[in-house]
Amino acid sequence: MFDLGVHHVSLNVTDAAEARRFYVDVLGLTERPDRPDFTFDGSWLQAGDQQIHLLEVDDFVPPVGQHFALRIGDIEAARAHLARHGVEVSEAKRVDDICLQAFFSDPTGNLIELNQPL
Repeated sequence: MFDLGVHHVSLNVTDAAEARRFYVDVLGLTERPDRPDFTFDGSWLQAGDQQIHLLEVDDFVPPVGQHFALRIGDIEAARAHLARHGVEVSEAKRVDDICLQAFFSDPTGNLIELNQPL
C-alpha cells in the first residue's frame, strides 16, 4: 500500500528565492510550473521521479543530522561541481559495500547527502 515510492520531500527554507536559485542553478533541478498559489513563498522542483518542495519559513532552524540524499553516479564529479559553485562538501566516505557518501548544506543549512551506490 505505501511502497510506491516517495512523491516529494518538503524542505523549510528561510529565503525561497535564494533556495530556488541554489537547487535549480547549482544542483540542476527543474522548477515545476504547477505549484498552486499558496499564501507563502516556495517552489516545487523535479528531482528524477521525485519532487522537492521548498517552503519559506522565516524563523526556521534546520535540525541537526536530518538530511535527504541525492543519488548520483560520480561522487567526485559532483563534489568538484559543487566546489566550483563555492559549496563546501565533505570528503567522500565509503559505507561498507553499500555506497560512497559526502555531505553539504543548502543556503538555509539543510543537510544534503550525495550518495553513489556501489
